[in-house]
Amino acid sequence: MIRALALVLGLVLVGCATLPKRQLCGSWPSEAYDYDLTTQAWTAKTRIADVYQEILELAAVFKSPQWRAAYANRDAYFRKLEGPQREARMAQAKAETEGPYEVALLVTTWDRRENDLDRGEKSIWRIVLVDEAGNEIKPLEIVKDKRPAFTVRADYPEYGDFATAYTARFPRDKELFGPGVQRLRLRMSGVRGGAEVTWTAQQSCQP
Repeated sequence: MIRALALVLGLVLVGCATLPKRQLCGSWPSEAYDYDLTTQAWTAKTRIADVYQEILELAAVFKSPQWRAAYANRDAYFRKLEGPQREARMAQAKAETEGPYEVALLVTTWDRRENDLDRGEKSIWRIVLVDEAGNEIKPLEIVKDKRPAFTVRADYPEYGDFATAYTARFPRDKELFGPGVQRLRLRMSGVRGGAEVTWTAQQSCQP
């Protein structure tokens, strides 16, 4: 009876969990939130279709400081890191925020030949980040995620059965984050059409 009550209570607590508020400040968060909820908060989706068929589905996960903190916190938990080891893992994740911007792209196309983002300039698709002022930022590289499907899905629940996962890296030539930033976008376009996903600020930056 006690075990059953505990199970029910656990389900209630999970059901009441709320998504962390997206911040476009660029600063390291004061706490790491639940990984699945943080990934959900930083996942934006769109699709392209014509009259007769689906052309493309895109789910993009922006690896923001909030996301990296949650990912590192989950990694430390799984690896049972404590004390200085856990602090080192979190410090590593924080240092990664100084490198290129990264976005995980989960792409499904009706014609598998059109799923070619890792071909660089030869790809039929053009991918750019768009900052608050409308400036486009071209990727440094887009590489295919070659990990097993179950591993990719554990990191990105939106990874579908027919999707291909990529990591897109963008230079830090322009600062995407800041106190006054309200949104950032990722634009995908080609001869088959165009689509855009947006991450909007849900919480203002602390002074």
